[in-house]
Amino acid sequence: DSATAVMDAKRAQTGSMKQKAGKGISKTEAALGVFEGLILFLICILAFSTRLFSVLRYESVIHEFDPYFNFRSTKYLVSEGFYEFHNWFDNRSWWPLGRYIGGTVYPGLMFTAAIGYHLLHALRFTVEIRNVCVMLAPFMSMMTSLATFFLTTELWDSSAGLYAAAFISIVPGYISRSVAGSYDNEACAIFAMIFTFACWVRAVKRGTIFWGAMAAFAYFYMVLSWGGYIFLINLIPLHVIALMLCGRYSNKLYVAYCTFYILGTLLSMHVQFVSFQPVSINSPEHMGAFGVFGLLQLYTYFYWIKSMVSEKQFKYLLRMAILGAVGLFAMVVLAALSGRVPFLTARFKALLGSTSNIAIVKSVSEHQPSSWTTFFFDMQCLVALVPVGLYFCFMHLTDANIFIILYTVTAMYFSSIMVRLVLVLAPVVCVMAGIGASETMKNYSNIKWGGASKKKSVAAQQEEEEEEEEEKELAKKTSKRGKKAGDKKSGGGGGGGKGPKSDKGKEILEKLKRKQQRMINGNKIIRTEKKPVTFLTGMMVTIALLILFYFYTIHCTWVTSIAYSSPSIVLAAVNGDGSKTVFDDFREAYQWLKFNTDPDCRVMSWWDYGYQITAMGNRTVIVDNNTRNNTHIARVGYAMASPEERSIKVIRELDVDYVLVVFGGKIGYSSDDINKFLWMVRISGGIFPEVVEAEYYNAQGMYTVDRSATSTMTNSLMYSMCYYRFGDMMTQYGRPTGFDRTRNTEIGKKDISFRYLEEAFTSEHWMVRIYRVKKEPEMDEYIPVI
Repeated sequence: DSATAVMDAKRAQTGSMKQKAGKGISKTEAALGVFEGLILFLICILAFSTRLFSVLRYESVIHEFDPYFNFRSTKYLVSEGFYEFHNWFDNRSWWPLGRYIGGTVYPGLMFTAAIGYHLLHALRFTVEIRNVCVMLAPFMSMMTSLATFFLTTELWDSSAGLYAAAFISIVPGYISRSVAGSYDNEACAIFAMIFTFACWVRAVKRGTIFWGAMAAFAYFYMVLSWGGYIFLINLIPLHVIALMLCGRYSNKLYVAYCTFYILGTLLSMHVQFVSFQPVSINSPEHMGAFGVFGLLQLYTYFYWIKSMVSEKQFKYLLRMAILGAVGLFAMVVLAALSGRVPFLTARFKALLGSTSNIAIVKSVSEHQPSSWTTFFFDMQCLVALVPVGLYFCFMHLTDANIFIILYTVTAMYFSSIMVRLVLVLAPVVCVMAGIGASETMKNYSNIKWGGASKKKSVAAQQEEEEEEEEEKELAKKTSKRGKKAGDKKSGGGGGGGKGPKSDKGKEILEKLKRKQQRMINGNKIIRTEKKPVTFLTGMMVTIALLILFYFYTIHCTWVTSIAYSSPSIVLAAVNGDGSKTVFDDFREAYQWLKFNTDPDCRVMSWWDYGYQITAMGNRTVIVDNNTRNNTHIARVGYAMASPEERSIKVIRELDVDYVLVVFGGKIGYSSDDINKFLWMVRISGGIFPEVVEAEYYNAQGMYTVDRSATSTMTNSLMYSMCYYRFGDMMTQYGRPTGFDRTRNTEIGKKDISFRYLEEAFTSEHWMVRIYRVKKEPEMDEYIPVI
């Protein structure tokens, strides 16, 4: 009968699976596995070695600004231990406020470096902590390549995984934050992000608590490492919503997301900087994940109710639920429009595309929108391969491919709004390009040789043989059962074995097979047989792709060596005769501060240089790169934008001993304080109404330092400190004295003098200038009151 036929089909399927398991791995598969491992090893070596240009050209040195705070914090962690670091109150930053370090950082980077340092020393490798920090980013890039291979293999196959791992090992968009010396949070965070996505995809495919928990632990490491974890905790719920809307809900999805969200949220709350934000109404970034978790419970409940009530009753319940959801959403929208939603922060609005009016946010170059050239510069030909990968993903739509499509679309949008987020886009571009390149190469390497029929691959032949064996075994079982049933019926005087019950059994068996196939196809890629192409077409496409990859490698190597391997702390320029000049003014100035000033003195500078002064000069700063207090930064900007008579009041209030400025007019360094000065004016103008930006433009409405500059501009403390004694200097042959090579103009005011400040130090190339605040008691009576 029908039940017996179904049981026979299940037994036959179980037997064939056991038979397959008994065969084990063939020699061909083992050889391919070894070959893949060798290729991955070479990709890891490439990922590590291509990031060493800065070390080979300069030395083992930390880059940029933020990494110096991370380096200083890591040294404190290694020397003092975890608990001291966790409770560390730093009185050398944000004078006189100070900073509680343990509760204001993402410590994942420091923990990773400290663990690596102690591990190396346990193995008797006495490596200095500075070298561990310098080499951490190249090491994590190797791990990122492996994580990308894992993710792409889960999404597609190992061939596409190798392509993606090779692409990400040298892609400039990722190298920009992972060269040797780039000791920043993103070095660990990108690996954590890709590994979290890979574990999530596997959890959805398998529906196990284990892989859901693995995704949660990977997410915890991401939360430890970088504030960009917000992208993950919104993208994964978006994937869940998309699967539910596409009718792909399953128990696997329920188990995966519930495990991930509950465990991941509990773990993330152990990071002190995050604390209770994931469950707080004041954090809109986390509300989406919580809402999807609740919606998933309701969806599962309704799914269960559907099986318990009639169709008419279920439709009524569904209508009521939809009306309730729409009403709740309308209430939230009205509250947001009326300004009663307190948690829509400026950074969150800026990330969604809103124009921020806060000057301190707009002043950061990383927060500016991306230009089209940025995408080509950072990803080159991969930009053209992304649509190819998207095409193949849409052609073979699975739960996993829906996730990578959502990742691609959202990352493209956010990276166009904020140039810093090109870093988040680079991995998915490599994954999509890997899928596109792999499938294209497979399609066009399937060449038809003359009139001969296409030979089948070994894997295809094995698959056909296995299918034939299964069919034969199933036919045997069915025929035996049919004979027994026929004998029984004939013995009872009831005709042959081809009755209506036998036909019903076959129908049920076919339905069962189709249902099982649909369940399997939900998470597997259905591959159709590829049509062969002519020899000429296949060779042309293959050679074109190889040429494209060759130029991609050349471009990545050039960008890495020229654009992303120059530490901002040490600059270099090529002279007309081909010789090289190194500008080491920053370290020269910081060393002067360290050895020629009182250990308790306080240094005022613009916030860009705070971390470097504290880390290398070991001196207390008024503001630094944390930008945690806009009012305090505005006070420094007010002092820089005001005349000396007004600035000295702020300087004395903050108990400043030295004032530091960065000036590039002599050598043509464009990232100096004169070019940043307008942002100081704008930031201070937001707090102090007496600072008006229009007063710093000339009559033509231009920002300039020549004779047309206004008296407000030329009398400002910043102008005076940068151009003091500069009017007597010849900077370029054929130009007048006081010619600014950065602004390409002669300065307008040359007779500059100070009453309350005196020059203490000027570096070799005039890039860093330090002024001492005079401390004569008799001068206090001359300080005007604002």
